[in-house]
Amino acid sequence: MKKDLLTVEELTREDIENILERTGILKEKQKKREPYCPLIGKTLGMFFEKASTRTRVSFEVGIYQLGGQAIFLTPQDMQIGRGESIEDTARVLSRYIDGLLVRTFSQKTVEDMARYTTIPVINGLTDTHHPCQILSDLFTIKEKKGRLDGLKLCYIGDGNNVANSLIEGAGKVGIGLSLACPDGYDPDGDIVKKAKATAGKGRTHMEILRDPLKAAEGADILYTDVWASMGQESEREKRLKAFRSYQINRGLVETAKPDVIVMHCLPAHRGEEITDEVIEGKHSIVLDQAENRLHTQKAIMEILMG
Repeated sequence: MKKDLLTVEELTREDIENILERTGILKEKQKKREPYCPLIGKTLGMFFEKASTRTRVSFEVGIYQLGGQAIFLTPQDMQIGRGESIEDTARVLSRYIDGLLVRTFSQKTVEDMARYTTIPVINGLTDTHHPCQILSDLFTIKEKKGRLDGLKLCYIGDGNNVANSLIEGAGKVGIGLSLACPDGYDPDGDIVKKAKATAGKGRTHMEILRDPLKAAEGADILYTDVWASMGQESEREKRLKAFRSYQINRGLVETAKPDVIVMHCLPAHRGEEITDEVIEGKHSIVLDQAENRLHTQKAIMEILMG
């Protein structure tokens, strides 16, 4: 039976630990320039409705390093852009390729692709979830801190897809999570409800606050993302006002632990959600975080397509 990666919620802790373990092994092989091609002869279809730098490049490079190849697909270049159904598109693609990456707006699009394909489907980002990013982030945190259990992560900003997937992932691996979001910009209510129920069993804590400084107290990790995601450009001015005090800057960093690490999934709007001083400072691991997308996604492809 085929397996997909649509959300972090569907993964067990064992699943996550397996992905992180394989990520470490594959990263070491790549650093040693050791050839490893378990996906030789296999093809990853990459269906993109949203623009991308890190997702596209890391998956294309990753499948190549594993011995396979990628085909970049957009609605404008396919019949789905002229009215062909997702059902027909998915079934036909299943006859040609060995895995499908989908980066789109609606979570339903990814789920429909998974429903009608007979090949693994990987969620490369939707408006609701970003599982590949968060699995990579968990690997990066473990790489820098040596553990996941018992850490405190503070997320500052918009309750977007990254925040949703962080909520789903943190509790599974024992990370306590404090989110500081402006009123009206909280993460998905159903995801929060499930996470609070899990945290209520005593394993971790999960809280949503309005005060960024309070949320950052004693944090091992500070994390932020842009205030306006793709598709929200019309809300930009409104969001700039709402998020003005939700910035990772020197004062916020000093509120956290002395050895705090600062994360941002990129792209960053410097001077808005994070200052130049912080993103270029000694606490920032943003570039390591971006690099690890490559290694983590290679592990995901190896597990699902191998």
